[in-house]
Amino acid sequence: MTAQERAKRVAAAMWAGDAASRELGLRVVEVDAGRAVLELTVEARHCNGHGICHGGVTFTLADSAFAYACNSRNQTTLAQHNSITYLAPARPGDVLRATAEETSLAGRSGIYDVTVTDQSGRRIALFRGLSRSVGGAVFDE
Repeated sequence: MTAQERAKRVAAAMWAGDAASRELGLRVVEVDAGRAVLELTVEARHCNGHGICHGGVTFTLADSAFAYACNSRNQTTLAQHNSITYLAPARPGDVLRATAEETSLAGRSGIYDVTVTDQSGRRIALFRGLSRSVGGAVFDE
């Protein structure tokens, strides 16, 4: 099995149990070893009292991309620390894209950077996630 085939099987297995991402309307666009791209079309239900995308929704999109990237090698991996910097507001109708890329993987610890952009490529947020592999696999190989 290639690294990309493994990442796709991991994503399918995770997606089957990922009720939070499905309920919010997230979409898995692309996965590969150490990389994942997820999208979300901002709807009124995603907005706060200012009429812009709620920061928690943007965080969830980035965190989900991080999760698919850091689990892509079929090793059960969890977040140990995440941070986000919001750069610009997103509004209803915007299509947000979270691109997660592995920056470092050493032993059981990883660092992943996620850039959230809108449909025009404007950066909405920057997210960094630190992961820790906890043993076990997402699916049986």
